[in-house]
Amino acid sequence: MLDTPADAQPDLRPGLMLCAYEPELDWDVEGPEASRDWMPPGARLIPVEAEAPESLARTLVERLRDPACRAALLVGRATGAGDFLIQTRAENRALNGKARLVPTGPGVARATAPALEMAQTLSEAGLTARLSSETVTDPGNYLLYRLLCSLPDGPEAPLVGLLRVPEGDGSMIRRAVRLAAEAMARHLSPLPRPRAA
Repeated sequence: MLDTPADAQPDLRPGLMLCAYEPELDWDVEGPEASRDWMPPGARLIPVEAEAPESLARTLVERLRDPACRAALLVGRATGAGDFLIQTRAENRALNGKARLVPTGPGVARATAPALEMAQTLSEAGLTARLSSETVTDPGNYLLYRLLCSLPDGPEAPLVGLLRVPEGDGSMIRRAVRLAAEAMARHLSPLPRPRAA
């Protein structure tokens, strides 16, 4: 019996989008070559570059509609905080903060990522991290709400989370982002095998 070539096997790893939505926030301080060598165990990394919030939201929502994409981790700055913050919810606010983003949408949408486990994973690695239910009118809240409101109902909905990082050592930020992504990946199941034609 002939062995099937490895490259002919379908990649059943669930996709995990990772987006640092602020252009100046470079979570991958070792450069693109290093990021290609790292993947969250059991998942396939889908990096998404920063752009204007409205167009970035459309890009992220569209990619999350792909059944092979099972999670999204947003990364932004924790303004005025010295800790890593795992955002647990997003408020229905327009970017200017003067109106509701979705007139008929819920006032608050809760993140579907395993926030407590993400914070514990960072803390166990020696990083100061905590959960935060406080929201601010910024692109992070806007993007998180847009993504959460796009999810289908039910237990199989993709995981969506927001990690806010403090000012500081770039290597520490890179480490925190990877740990948070790995904590999310532990909750993802392999994709179903395609049916034979």
